[in-house]
Amino acid sequence: MDYPFENFPHLLAQQAPLSPEGRIALLVTVSIFLAMQRRRALPVDFLFLSGLAMVTLTGVLSPQQALAGFSNKALIMIGALFAASAGLRTTGALDWLGNRLLGGATTAQSALVRLAATVVPASAFVLNTPLVAMLAPVVVDWCRRRGISPSRLLIPLSYLTILGGICTLIGTSTTLVINAKLNAMVAEKKDLIDPAILARIGELSFFEITAVGLPLALVGVAYMIFFAPRRLPDRTELIEQLGEQRRDYLVEMLVQATCPLIGKSVQNAGLRNLPGLFLIQIDRKHETITPVSPVDTIREGDHLVFTGIVTTIADLERIPGLVPAADSTFETQPAERAQRQLTEAVLSRTSPLIGLTVRGAEFRQRYNAAVVAIHRNGERLTNKVGNVRLEPGDTLLLQTRNEFVESQRNSRDFYLVSRVGNTTARRHDRALLAGLLFAGLILWLTIASLFPNWLTAGNWTSKDVHAMAAIAIVMAMIITRCLTAADARTAIDLQVLLTIGAALGIGEALDSSGAATWLAESLVQGVTVLGLGPFWKPMVLLFLVYVISQLFTETITNVAVAATMIPIAVGVALAGNYDPRPYIVAVTLAASLSFVTPIGYQTNLMVMGPGGYQPRDYWRVGWPLSLLLMVLALWLISLLWPFVLR
Repeated sequence: MDYPFENFPHLLAQQAPLSPEGRIALLVTVSIFLAMQRRRALPVDFLFLSGLAMVTLTGVLSPQQALAGFSNKALIMIGALFAASAGLRTTGALDWLGNRLLGGATTAQSALVRLAATVVPASAFVLNTPLVAMLAPVVVDWCRRRGISPSRLLIPLSYLTILGGICTLIGTSTTLVINAKLNAMVAEKKDLIDPAILARIGELSFFEITAVGLPLALVGVAYMIFFAPRRLPDRTELIEQLGEQRRDYLVEMLVQATCPLIGKSVQNAGLRNLPGLFLIQIDRKHETITPVSPVDTIREGDHLVFTGIVTTIADLERIPGLVPAADSTFETQPAERAQRQLTEAVLSRTSPLIGLTVRGAEFRQRYNAAVVAIHRNGERLTNKVGNVRLEPGDTLLLQTRNEFVESQRNSRDFYLVSRVGNTTARRHDRALLAGLLFAGLILWLTIASLFPNWLTAGNWTSKDVHAMAAIAIVMAMIITRCLTAADARTAIDLQVLLTIGAALGIGEALDSSGAATWLAESLVQGVTVLGLGPFWKPMVLLFLVYVISQLFTETITNVAVAATMIPIAVGVALAGNYDPRPYIVAVTLAASLSFVTPIGYQTNLMVMGPGGYQPRDYWRVGWPLSLLLMVLALWLISLLWPFVLR
């Protein structure tokens, strides 16, 4: 093995000075990173887009190079995966997963074990950002029912999705961004680098990082279960906030033949500990059961009378086969229910409905709406919602079309009309189909990665088919009505995509200007000065690449670090005459494993508000985990990917 940089003065003589373009690229990159630390209010996408404009206008990049990142297949695939995940959410497939996941848990520790067993495998194949967006409300609702602070579970939820994300290529956007950068580097350097070395810079395969990612995930799960609970905060004030008193509605639900609660006791059906909702009566033909005990069994045709808050009534309405009984015009078919939402309306003194019963008000004919529940401040209503005579000031919870709010906002019939947030009904009849389509996507991507060109006809198993496969599945979800085109567009996080596209451009500026090579050679020089032997030198360089990537990730954001550090990592390997693969894997892991700050990874930021966390909470829980995984990752990388070029 030949080590060309053993003599430091000789190295200084060989290293080319940094070009003016390189200085500009480096200055812009540093300015972006500093601005993110000093001006937290500035959006990340704004900073990176500004930096991209600067390196383009100053001539570091051509306009074509600058915009290439926005047409990258990784960017397209990330957007498609956001939309595909929305298909699982709108059909209720993830609600079902959440209920199966936490339904039987009684303590925070048992819930954490259930989360670990389910979330880690799921996040290996579902982007962790939409996964946390879908599961966080499920966790908060479970905490509300059990009187447990969400601060005991939301940081673990974020960390578990991060751990699962490093097990496959599509678990996190970081790996997709790195693949995009590697693909661009291969295209640019194919005439400059030996083909054997170029092959080691190529894209990561679907399961390439699994060999190191899976052991890291298992160790991380063990830490989260056995050690993290001692370091997690217990924000008891959050329990009080979750249980705060709001308007109590009276709602009567009819159990249809298709309801999965039939045959279950009230306790086992999960109706005993609903947040802000109390089951006060069961009407069964000529029998009335009140008070309701936990062992009472639910039967077809039962009328369940509840008193409670809007958000939990909306949750009840999402259970298949459980529909409001107060108004017979309520939409029960999934396709029609998905087009309606819950709306609150306060009756005015001039309303023609005053004095009529709920059942006799004929809401469908008058307003194309159906009554779900009713609230009357200061008065206890009777147990038959349909027989309540309406009075001025009554607040009605209605099932309406989207245009109801706009058309009735200024009506003299109502004092106030407002939408109830996040109450869209689920397409339960499409849940199984959505799950099968998503499973088909995972299988498709796996086959294309492990057996490229397996099918000779067309490009079905081409190694570059991943983005188109994800788009095809999203189109299939829309065609089969698992997802609407509007929901698919809404699910795509534009800020994330803009940040990734601009960060890819900044990374290209560092690479093409020579700044990445200059930094890499400087790093190799510094290590060479230490006089390390041939065994320790590549290890120290690997350690530095990993630590720098992780420090940047914790203070900036993962996708930006992934795009900017890959050229530097490859440069370090080439400058030291080492295999680039271990350094690429080091950046991939370090840019994904963000546990110490809330801003390093988007999922950490997503749970900060609902969990009532402070930045110090992430530091307290995360630094032992980061240190543990860093030591294990460096050992496994050096073991699985030898530094010697073969």
